[in-house]
Amino acid sequence: MRFEKMKKIFILLIILLPLGAKVFAQDSLPTVPHYSFRLDSTTIMLGDQTVLAVEKGPVYPSLDDLTNHDVVAVRQWMDTADGTLYTALTSFEEGEHWLHIGADSVLLTVNDVPGVDTTSTNIRDIAGIMSQPYTFGEIARVVLFVWLFWAVVAAAILIYLRIKRRKPLISLPQAPPLPPDTRALQRLEELRQQQLWQQGKVKEYYTELTDTVRVYLEEACGIQSTEMTTDQTLDAFHSSPASGSETEASLRQILQAADMVKFAKSQPQPYQHDLALGQAIDFIKTTWVALNPKTDNPDTENTAS
Repeated sequence: MRFEKMKKIFILLIILLPLGAKVFAQDSLPTVPHYSFRLDSTTIMLGDQTVLAVEKGPVYPSLDDLTNHDVVAVRQWMDTADGTLYTALTSFEEGEHWLHIGADSVLLTVNDVPGVDTTSTNIRDIAGIMSQPYTFGEIARVVLFVWLFWAVVAAAILIYLRIKRRKPLISLPQAPPLPPDTRALQRLEELRQQQLWQQGKVKEYYTELTDTVRVYLEEACGIQSTEMTTDQTLDAFHSSPASGSETEASLRQILQAADMVKFAKSQPQPYQHDLALGQAIDFIKTTWVALNPKTDNPDTENTAS
């Protein structure tokens, strides 16, 4: 009985052993993935490219997976929007080639370029560069560039020279100068507002007063009074068209009073300071009207009315 049981067990092991070996072999084999793909074209010319699109999956084929001795995977890029992997494929072998994509395959037909003898051993040199005539646009751009270059150079030189000579880069139009009488009267008004003699600066007060009158004589009458003494100025003014008994007397009083203060250290009374300023103002107004009889004088109009 014991022998019979062992015999049955032995026969059962013989029957189950091939089945177990088959199952073990199937489990040990690598799993070949299945891809969902599409090929732009299954027929290309020699050296052309076609694009393989593999849709989103757990794994993607690499360049090495898609390359064999007939078909070459050139490059890959991913569309991150839908997870599609694109691969550019090419072939330099004429004929029909099987492209293996995971567990699937597709036939790629490569046609030769007509009229080209690939077996010829006659190697030709690279063709020379073909010369083309210049177009109007090309010539115009060169001329414009040359003009702009020299314009920039000229502008840079001009700016450098003006900076070196301390001149403004842009010269703005200036207002015409005021007439001599207006400038002199403005300086006398400024002198009044400075109140120099009220501060004890009597000498400075008369110096500014006579300088204003002397500059006015130079500009209005052409008398170089700033370079003359009082007597020389009076002699020169005597020959001026603006000369008169009253104007000569006013000019004499103004200049002599200033000389007494500046050289004799005289101390006029306070009312004499304002008197000298008033005489200078009247002298300038009267002589300017005499020199310009056609000029409207508001003071004369007001007096006449």
